[in-house]
Amino acid sequence: MTDALAEVAKLSGVADAVDDARKAVDRLLGHRILRRRSAEVSTESALRGARASAVLDGASVTLDELRTGESPSDPVVQGSLRVSAELGTLTETWRKAPRQALARLHVLAAADVVDGDELGRPRSAGAAVKDVLGLGEPPSPSEAAARLDALSGLLTESTKAPALVVAAVVHGELLTLRPFGLGDGLVARAAQRLTLVSRGFDPKSLVAPEVGHLELGDDYAPALRDYASGTSEGVARWIVHCSSAVAAAARDSQAICEAFMRG
Repeated sequence: MTDALAEVAKLSGVADAVDDARKAVDRLLGHRILRRRSAEVSTESALRGARASAVLDGASVTLDELRTGESPSDPVVQGSLRVSAELGTLTETWRKAPRQALARLHVLAAADVVDGDELGRPRSAGAAVKDVLGLGEPPSPSEAAARLDALSGLLTESTKAPALVVAAVVHGELLTLRPFGLGDGLVARAAQRLTLVSRGFDPKSLVAPEVGHLELGDDYAPALRDYASGTSEGVARWIVHCSSAVAAAARDSQAICEAFMRG
């Protein structure tokens, strides 16, 4: 059987970028503060990730507003917070039943903007599709559903591809498909993080890739459009971007550790 994800990992520039990200995460994991305060770092990372994902979806919110409970009533912000709060409970479901986990993520992300009977269900013909990143027309509902099935199948098969490559493909595919129409950005970024946690790349969820994507914001949408092109070069560029975002996020979490050290 062909290992499609392992083939993606062989694309030009991918291995070096993944290796750089792995080294950045390993440096973080070696920080001595994590021996006794890893849960606090994970909590702070989750908050930063929720804020970054909301901003990438067009919201305006600060970390201070989230910390003080004075966050805007913006449904994107509230959806991002709900997703972040429940992410840790979905790891096992993501491993075994990714479609079920995606449905739950959509319920959390879009509860304030989608009718209840449409939550967790792939979009139908004529449904609204949010396009904050300027990705253009999404695939038809039938194509999106077929590709979502294919992605779910890939995720339940064994692969030799690094977790970061798998996570990048998950993120890129979900935002290319926009399977739900609304809330897809929050879902895609959460699914990337779930993949990194469930596949052992970041088992304690200390790194917030969303923060890295926001830091590299000028490159985020162009890299996604490259992925959506379907070319080998485009897919490679997206995975390199995701690797750079993870490395940047690891450095951000390293800064969190240093702040805790200083008290």
